[in-house]
Amino acid sequence: MAFYDLREYIKALEQHGWLKRIKTPVDCNLEITEITDRVSKMEGDKNVALLFENVIGYDMPVLMNAFGSKERLALAFGVDDIEEIPNELREILKLPYISLQHKMDLLHIIPTAKRAINFPKYVKKAPCQEVVITDNPSLDKFPILKCWPQDGGPFITLPLVFTRNPKTGKRNVGMYRLQKYDSQTTGMHWHLHKDGASNYRAYKEMGVDKIEVAVAIGTDPVVTYSATAPLPRDIDEMVFAGFLRKKSVEMVKCKTVDVEVPATSEIVLEGYVNIGETRREGPFGDHTGYYSLADDYPVFHITCITHRKNPIYAATIVGKPPMEDCYLAKATERIFLPLLQQAIPEIRDINFPLEGVFHDCVMVSIKKTYPQQAKKVMHALWGMGQMMFTKLIIVVDEHVDVQNEKEVWWRVYNNIDAKQDLVMVDGPLDALDHSSPMAKWGTKIGIDATKTWVEEGHSREWPDEIVMSDDIKKVVDKKWAELGLE
Repeated sequence: MAFYDLREYIKALEQHGWLKRIKTPVDCNLEITEITDRVSKMEGDKNVALLFENVIGYDMPVLMNAFGSKERLALAFGVDDIEEIPNELREILKLPYISLQHKMDLLHIIPTAKRAINFPKYVKKAPCQEVVITDNPSLDKFPILKCWPQDGGPFITLPLVFTRNPKTGKRNVGMYRLQKYDSQTTGMHWHLHKDGASNYRAYKEMGVDKIEVAVAIGTDPVVTYSATAPLPRDIDEMVFAGFLRKKSVEMVKCKTVDVEVPATSEIVLEGYVNIGETRREGPFGDHTGYYSLADDYPVFHITCITHRKNPIYAATIVGKPPMEDCYLAKATERIFLPLLQQAIPEIRDINFPLEGVFHDCVMVSIKKTYPQQAKKVMHALWGMGQMMFTKLIIVVDEHVDVQNEKEVWWRVYNNIDAKQDLVMVDGPLDALDHSSPMAKWGTKIGIDATKTWVEEGHSREWPDEIVMSDDIKKVVDKKWAELGLE
């Protein structure tokens, strides 16, 4: 089921008992973060979405932790289990009219599979424009969070930033944090490697003095997720959202800039970024669990604000895992696995451990059929999009459950010979990485924890794993209840 807007999703959360309304007065300066952080690390029924209805100094509620569990994430996508989505994608990849050369290419897969996709629908009247403010628009009316004590200021943490490529006209939607400088300007955290930064550079190369930007806050859950997805550059995130939600995303043209935004957004900020203008942004308590360092970034100037009547301010916090962003990233892990397998067919499964914050570690199981195949897989992964940031790749045999991290580490500890099984390479790192002496690049490591073959230089006998015989397992299964050990 596709949710029409954020409000429908909130209603569904409440119906499932997964939403807690907080009526106690709370401060958006650090206090909401501390409450949300504690709840996000609870287990079971205590880990719920939070709607803060009495934010000190503001007249609008703040929604937090809306995606912070497997169950809530599945609800957001309208499925019983997130695995339904990659399974559907696998079926699409089998369609006879998708050519072999296009099977790894979302640019061809999604438009071709018309029965599985809904393209954006453009409307002239939209809920997000019920209130239009062009005369002295101000961010001061919104309960923008200061998340952590050393943050450089308040940050908009769940923004969908819309830009266009000036050469192709294609839309890009990314989630780039916005530090509030004053009532009408924010930072624009465009990393060097991000598509938003690429569009910015394209305008600069053309000699244009500014780039028009729109920022949507509080969209329906699938649209919000799509802004975080690591899509190929030419794939429209709103087309991808239509595929995931099985219903077109309604879009409306902004009032003062030539950009379209989701029609049911709670809040929209319209404006521009001057080419060449930068300002110090940060520090910011980031998803690594450390503060990302202050640096110079472009500046977003707000010329118009539109919003729904009685808007809901949607936000998130990041920090030491597990947090809400971990579940969004896990959705990406599952959804994009079929495409990864198209490029590297020997891959059986992958796991991005939460503690690795999704660019520091990946565990991969493969069907090994030739010597040094694990190393081939490592290099293939480092050559694929945002996988280039991965600092540690661990490869195990296909029968190993990579979702069981203890089992993976047991095999690492037991199986590797450091001289033969460790690979070190220099390459790009995420801009948030603080560990390398050089910004944005450093040394990464691959660990081959597969069984070492004779052809790989292991002349000694490789012992069998300890496994109980099937007949004894069946005998004990029958006796288990009467043993009283449950």
